[in-house]
Amino acid sequence: MTGAEILVKCLEAEGVDTIFGYPGGQTIPLHDVLYDANIRHILTRHEQGAAHAADGYARATGKVGVCVATSGPGATNLVTGIANAYMDSVPLVAITGQVPVPMIGKDSFQEVDITGITLPITKHNYLVKDVQDIPRIVHEAFYIARTGRPGPVLIDFPKDISVTRGEYVKPKAVDLPGYRAEFNGHSVQLRAAAAAIEAARKPVLYTGGGIVTAGAHAALRELAEKRDIPVVSTLMGLGCFPGSHPLALGMLGMHGTAYANYAVDEADLLIGVGVRFDDRVTGKTECFASKAKVIHIDIDAAEIGKNVKVDIPLVGDLATVLPELAAAVTPGANPEWRERIAWLKSRYPLRYERGDKIKPQYVIEKFYEATKGEAMVVTEVGQHQMWAAQHYLYDKPRSFLSSGGLGTMGFGLPAAIGAQIGCPDRVIVNISGDGSFQMNVQEMATAARYKLPIKVAILNNQYLGMVRQWQELFFRERYAFTDISDQPDFLKLAEAYGWIGIRVEREEDVGPAIERALAVTDRPVVLDFRVEPMENVYPMIPSGGTVDDMILGESGSGAGSGYRAPGRVAK
Repeated sequence: MTGAEILVKCLEAEGVDTIFGYPGGQTIPLHDVLYDANIRHILTRHEQGAAHAADGYARATGKVGVCVATSGPGATNLVTGIANAYMDSVPLVAITGQVPVPMIGKDSFQEVDITGITLPITKHNYLVKDVQDIPRIVHEAFYIARTGRPGPVLIDFPKDISVTRGEYVKPKAVDLPGYRAEFNGHSVQLRAAAAAIEAARKPVLYTGGGIVTAGAHAALRELAEKRDIPVVSTLMGLGCFPGSHPLALGMLGMHGTAYANYAVDEADLLIGVGVRFDDRVTGKTECFASKAKVIHIDIDAAEIGKNVKVDIPLVGDLATVLPELAAAVTPGANPEWRERIAWLKSRYPLRYERGDKIKPQYVIEKFYEATKGEAMVVTEVGQHQMWAAQHYLYDKPRSFLSSGGLGTMGFGLPAAIGAQIGCPDRVIVNISGDGSFQMNVQEMATAARYKLPIKVAILNNQYLGMVRQWQELFFRERYAFTDISDQPDFLKLAEAYGWIGIRVEREEDVGPAIERALAVTDRPVVLDFRVEPMENVYPMIPSGGTVDDMILGESGSGAGSGYRAPGRVAK
């Protein structure tokens, strides 16, 4: 078999059914083999689109996503997508073509040191130099990508290796000395965590994407209900606990609900599960959950104590540890704490004022009503992302796909394509901004080619909205280079790409337009919602701030002003 045939054989042995890619000179032998393989190759229109589509496929299905690109610019175009997957712990295998081995290091045409470039943003990467190493390398790559804390692995595949002949011999087992991928929680620490939970009067569960990855959502719900513990979520954790549950407080952090942030501020015990205490959540770390003892449970020991002081560390696979912890605690209730939480929710609800123009929050709420909360929501990055996190309730894991750590504009459209390919029976809604949508707009061709019925809802405010909001609040309303009103006609763009285009300019037309879009099953649809240009995302804790700095909304006294929360709220 040729090296390319061996590579495809390895992919088939790993259960790969879909690859997202774009061919080039150094991948011609590989793409020639894929032409007849039992693997579906999705032709994207840009390599970055291929990486994001593979990422969306992985998030939606729980499988390892696979993307392929040629050497040089093809490989470097994957870098943003690889970094995005790395930051959000998404299992991905990226295969890049490379110049022949004798030509490496000689500045050959379309040569780049992609293993060197991606070293900081992959769990591991490989440069194949011997055809007989292909089976070992490929099976190791998939093992590394999906085990432990998942992440991307890159395989650089020189063209001469792809045409050299060898034998496919599947390794009996993956043997990686020094790579310990599975962890059982330490029994002493687990007992300490259980005792702290039972002793707490104001506990809060702080939950993240690690729960989704581990499939530990059932154990999380058992623990929360058994001990009557309110649950806050990171952006990546949305859906790991039902958003409609009475114990759910929604997202915390910079644009989290006020009551989630206040609950964490008042807690005497914070149980961090599958989270990394990132800056968008903590703000000023020394003031974050300052009254609380902290339990931190995660599979990655490097995250424990990295950003905040931890009182009870518990390293382990949440699929094992969380059920054990739920079983270890005795049933209990916190009626006074629940009463306090109920007061916070009633005193500081999410709010917005409807006006002459469509409010973006209203669009999200109408999508929730129309889909009955059953859609898989994918977002780009910006204001619309935060509104989608706030105003759509996610009751199931893998129902909200978004770029969290890297914050990648242009992620949503290709990720929605990958999600729809992986979950053909799900309703996929891509909540987008007019700025983000244009970052990878060429992937409209991909969605049309494969007749994917994704729904793209553009919250069109004709600004780079989140940057404009910061300019309004912190830069004296100097709107430097954030006006993008000279945008294309999205309906004509839809027609050009073979999509259905719908423009909505009145509030009363929002619901009917959504219903019309949801009825389309044979092609993609773009909805151009002309929303209030100056609408801001609230609540907001400024970067590096605390709950004392939280801005709840506009004061009504003019642009740039806002009314602040009263810091440590009255008891």
